[in-house]
Amino acid sequence: MTFLGLEAEMLARIQFAFTVSFHFLFPAFSIGTASYLAVLNALWLWKRDEAYLKLFEYWKTIFAVTFAMGVVSGIVMSYQFGTNWSAFSDKAGPVIGPLMGYEVLTAFFLEAGFLGIALFGRKRVGDTAHMVAVAMVAVGTLISATWITSANSWMHTPAGFSVDANGIFVPEDWWRIIFNPSFPYRMTHTVLAAFLTTAFTVGAVGAWHLLKDRTNRQARIMFSMAMWMAAIVTPVQIFVGDLHGLNTLENQPAKIAAMEGHYETHKEGAPLVLFGIPDDEAETTRYAIEIPKLGSLILTHSLDGEIKGLKEWPRDQRPPALMPFMTFRIMVGLGFLMLGVGLWSLWARWKGTLYDTPSLHRVAVAMGGSGFVAVLAGWYTTEVGRQPWTVYGHLRTAESLSPVSAPAVGTSLLIFIAVYFVVFGVGVYYLLKLMRRPPTPLDTDQELDAGPIRTAGILPGATQDHSLGGRHGH
Repeated sequence: MTFLGLEAEMLARIQFAFTVSFHFLFPAFSIGTASYLAVLNALWLWKRDEAYLKLFEYWKTIFAVTFAMGVVSGIVMSYQFGTNWSAFSDKAGPVIGPLMGYEVLTAFFLEAGFLGIALFGRKRVGDTAHMVAVAMVAVGTLISATWITSANSWMHTPAGFSVDANGIFVPEDWWRIIFNPSFPYRMTHTVLAAFLTTAFTVGAVGAWHLLKDRTNRQARIMFSMAMWMAAIVTPVQIFVGDLHGLNTLENQPAKIAAMEGHYETHKEGAPLVLFGIPDDEAETTRYAIEIPKLGSLILTHSLDGEIKGLKEWPRDQRPPALMPFMTFRIMVGLGFLMLGVGLWSLWARWKGTLYDTPSLHRVAVAMGGSGFVAVLAGWYTTEVGRQPWTVYGHLRTAESLSPVSAPAVGTSLLIFIAVYFVVFGVGVYYLLKLMRRPPTPLDTDQELDAGPIRTAGILPGATQDHSLGGRHGH
């Protein structure tokens, strides 16, 4: 039975991809934003420059909304492990379950415990405790990324397990499971991508307000910090991406063949296919524009390095080539555009025109969403490139599916699409509305001089006599 011509497996994959795509956007931004808030707060405490405090207050609201949307979308996504992928949960649960549980017990509890203090507690707990809370939220987002990327990496490069007679994955070595072969590269690549996503969003907001008012000091600080991040982190990300590619070539060569559009094995140097249209049926990349031997130089660091083609694997063990091929080029192309913006900003900074170059500001605004697109493109590349496996080389996607009908999955998918576009559409609209408003001045008497308020007897602080309009220390 099909639904709109699609089988239950494909519909379940589309549904998971749709919900994860929405979810992934929010952590990709909140991971970087949490660290950005920690830096802003530290700069405020160090320099006592009110501009940093204004920026902290400005971005903490945006972070709070993003964090909430990430939590909600994550809860919805997790239910699909039971509804659509119960066979995967049954077989891989002894490995994946604890990893995701550790994320809740460590990262989520840490974030939940300190989030309220970070957002609302500055005047109640004092500067030091508030700084600790902000830092703990940032650390929590990084711990969360660690566990989730570990679980995902294990699905790509499984290690430290055995399979029992019932096909259940049994943990044997948790160190090898957590620190599986692709984890260090995927973890670093993901976190740097989150930092760049935040940097280009912050840079776009700063550039937007500079186009409105070049004298806006908070906009100048935003833009300057974002461009430093772009100029420094983008080259590092490209280098890490190269290392990740070498690791993928070693552990998932079929994925590399799909990403590069190679169907034939090149024993004496593979070309770099700049563009083309992979055709799995004809087993060729049509309209290919190639640079001889450059593919081998990039992937093996040798002009004559061997790159296997997809024909080395049976058809039922090959990933579909078209999407990984295209999304990989989108990700890489955006990465080099980011590098270009970063280098341009360095040139403008050196000339002393960083805040007086409208063309750079307009490009920065246009690049505001580039991090989100690059993150999704990279995720599609690696996940579609893993097919036809959920646990690479051991458990097929078709074997991971729940006994569900195509109409049931298709109907729920349509409901998800409708609800998500309404709920998260409103959320994204509100975020953009927050970003469009310029940072507003704070009431310095209240915000900077009031000091901590005594709360539940936890920390001593100044008490306020509101009836007399004064303040008396005890």
